[in-house]
Amino acid sequence: MQVLPSFAYSLCQVEEGWRWSVIDEDGRTVAGGADVSRDGAQQAVEMTLRGGPQRFESRPAYG
Repeated sequence: MQVLPSFAYSLCQVEEGWRWSVIDEDGRTVAGGADVSRDGAQQAVEMTLRGGPQRFESRPAYG
């Protein structure tokens, strides 16, 4: 049986919207970005955790 790595994530409200990051077991940030909405940031985290295309990408937090 293959052991899957564990990840944690962080959502932080900033002036322009929300910043998100995904952290591995060693405490390294492996993905991050920003979005104007909390829902958008949460979706980016979930896509990243599923291995989706949001890794190391971010949407502009404004404009």
